[in-house]
Amino acid sequence: MDTKLAMVIDDSRAMRGILKRILLPLGFEVREATNGKDALDQIWDHDLQPGLALIDWNMPEMNGLEFVMAVRKQKHLRQMTLMMVTTESEHGQIVRALAAGAHEYVIKPFTAEAIVDKLSYLGVLPQIPTLEGASNG
Repeated sequence: MDTKLAMVIDDSRAMRGILKRILLPLGFEVREATNGKDALDQIWDHDLQPGLALIDWNMPEMNGLEFVMAVRKQKHLRQMTLMMVTTESEHGQIVRALAAGAHEYVIKPFTAEAIVDKLSYLGVLPQIPTLEGASNG
């Protein structure tokens, strides 16, 4: 498991960019994927073992919940920290995502501080964060 490798999985290029700008100053190397299938293809094709994935729910081909369930079925990926970052705010959907194996759930819109706080709580920050670079943009 590469604890410094994070995947940002979202069909919105703008949202991937926002999350990447939060993660890079924290010491993460970031790979982007447009949906769950794209993320799994990258994992298999490049033999990746990301330590963290930030995942949108609503995406074409394979949604975020399907991605979480697929990752949890793979023994070598089970230690990956999975955080949903989505507009889906219904209690039932949050419960489903957490029950499927997501570690945290962040509802859009969010602040950089909210993401960093969740990552800190999960113990996955590769270095002590500074928000100066993460919050500009």
